[in-house]
Amino acid sequence: QLRLVESGGGLVQPGGSLRLSCAATGSSLDRYAVAWFRQAPGKEREGVSCATTRSDVTNYADSVKGRFTISRDNAKNMVYLQMNTLKPEDTAVYYCYAVLYGRNYWGQGTQVTVSS
Repeated sequence: QLRLVESGGGLVQPGGSLRLSCAATGSSLDRYAVAWFRQAPGKEREGVSCATTRSDVTNYADSVKGRFTISRDNAKNMVYLQMNTLKPEDTAVYYCYAVLYGRNYWGQGTQVTVSS
């Protein structure tokens, strides 16, 4: 059973950067497509970025293109989200997600707050 645990969230000023990490245990992550989602207060959860098993294909929400970068280290069973030039509207709980053969796995989320 795959388990995902996020870390790296926190409070950052507008224009700042954060790097989120997602540690996978229980299974080898290299078979899974992965993604980051986020959910702001009062809003639905939305996709931020996703990557195929070898990160040969990545996609980003229009709102984060050019600012966020998804990456993965399959040898370490890790997924990352580098977030630059953060804006107040990026404030949300960020969730790590993995999928294999239609089975979905979610982390517990990490809070990112962008505020001066």
